[in-house]
Amino acid sequence: MHTAFATTTRGLNFDLPPMRLFEKAKRFGVWNPADIDFRQDRADWQGLTAEEQDILLRLAALFQAGEEAVTLDLLPLIVAMARQGRLEDEIYLTSFLWEEAKHVEFFQRFFAEVAGLPPDLSRYHSPSYRSLFYEALPTAMNRLLDDPSPEAQVRASVTYNMVVEGVLAETGYHGYFSALQRNGLMPGQVRGIQLLKQDESRHIAYGIYLISRLVAEDPALWSVAEDTMNELLPLALDIIGDVFAPYDPVPFGLRLEDFTDFAIGQFQKRMARIEAARGATAAEVQQVAIAAIEGDDA
Repeated sequence: MHTAFATTTRGLNFDLPPMRLFEKAKRFGVWNPADIDFRQDRADWQGLTAEEQDILLRLAALFQAGEEAVTLDLLPLIVAMARQGRLEDEIYLTSFLWEEAKHVEFFQRFFAEVAGLPPDLSRYHSPSYRSLFYEALPTAMNRLLDDPSPEAQVRASVTYNMVVEGVLAETGYHGYFSALQRNGLMPGQVRGIQLLKQDESRHIAYGIYLISRLVAEDPALWSVAEDTMNELLPLALDIIGDVFAPYDPVPFGLRLEDFTDFAIGQFQKRMARIEAARGATAAEVQQVAIAAIEGDDA
């Protein structure tokens, strides 16, 4: 039973990072995958070589299943925030889940309208990919339903926001977007990925804030975050390597080192922010998060 409601007792805190992110989601996240024009993309697709089509299908198959996985697996975090009365977090997470669902639709439209509904794409899911997306992610997230402890929240958010989104998705989208844009290909796909990347930047910002807040409240949780990253980062880098292994040369001039260097650079920058939260106050963590959110144009 409810005993009180936040909006008629304390009110909403619009200055909290989740509410700042919710405001940005309303401004930048309202786009419709059905509005993406894929007509030129279809023409471009027909002009690609078999290997060029294959690597784009491989990457898109990883993106599509990944977006479906994060859509399916986010609900336990929303439940955990709701049960703790963190209304501002829950409000932002409603937009987070909606955006993940749109990303699923976006890639499904790409397959249907550009690539011609290719056969079972799970053939592109390597053992490393399956270990992370089929096992580690749902395990960490679903644990929150029975154990919403700070330790479980840190492990879940590191797995979801730092590894799946912050290392794999962001790196993959960066490389995919750059390859298409550099070669003047598939303007619809380029536009969709651009919008999708903006959404993901907010998701990652929320994860960094959540983990930082928890670490500031209990500095011992830094070791949980660090151990989870040390456990999962090699798996993520293996997934990136698996993308390149079948090709020699790699189509579109893509280079493995560009992907891994980008991934490690982003990872190190964000982990440094989380580590700094060990000696910070809650107010300081909020200030750092807000500065990062407001400094980003999406």
